[in-house]
Amino acid sequence: MLLSRLSAVSLRLMGAVLVLSGCAGGKTVDQTAGWSPNKLYAEARDERDAGNFEKAITLYEKLEGRAAGTPLAQQAQLDKAHTHYKAGEPAQALATIDRFMRLHPSSPALDYALYLKGLASFNDNLGLFGSLSRQDLSERDQKAAKESFEAFRDLVTRFPDSRYTPDARSRMTYIVNSLAQYEVHVARYYHSRGAYLAAIGRAQTALVDYTDAPALEEALYILVQSYEALGLTQLRDDARRVMLASYPSSEYLSKGFKGSNDPWWKVW
Repeated sequence: MLLSRLSAVSLRLMGAVLVLSGCAGGKTVDQTAGWSPNKLYAEARDERDAGNFEKAITLYEKLEGRAAGTPLAQQAQLDKAHTHYKAGEPAQALATIDRFMRLHPSSPALDYALYLKGLASFNDNLGLFGSLSRQDLSERDQKAAKESFEAFRDLVTRFPDSRYTPDARSRMTYIVNSLAQYEVHVARYYHSRGAYLAAIGRAQTALVDYTDAPALEEALYILVQSYEALGLTQLRDDARRVMLASYPSSEYLSKGFKGSNDPWWKVW
């Protein structure tokens, strides 16, 4: 009887050991162990293209380790950053890009890294480069737009002949227009609340800091209206002359503020 009980206990213990061994084995088995770096890269790319971003990122990380010190490892870092961007993870994308730029300051792919940094910083389809929503981008976080602009400007300055530079220039123009419109949004808000000095300050900021932005027409009109409200007739007339010279066909002077709810960039 005792031997039977001992035998049963022993069998249960052996079974538990086998189960634990199996679990441990399952955790340590790496199906990619025998893959070449090129196969790892191809599989990671396929997973990314299929929308399996988490799996693709894991494969890129494995490739970074196995191909360390090679151009393929650098490519894996950039592709991992792009995958984070596609997955809607801009913070991880930017961290990966910054690490790449720190480790490889002379990389021939540095122009692409800067371009990707600009995209990830703004984290949105810009203007004609993606589908337009009803939300005016100038109402969003301006810090992100400014960081995106700086990355694109760095690219354009350092790599004027890069294949990414023309698109970066277009995106810079869009961002400048968005930032100018942000100032005008604020100026118009102050004007509607009767805070005319504050409205003048924000309108002047738009006029001084940004050039040829569509929003500057409204900025001048806000100046005219605010000076009028404050009884500053000389300044009002000066602003009006500038507006007539710059926008001779402006409808603001004849119809006032536009009542449309359409975003300012919808006419592009």
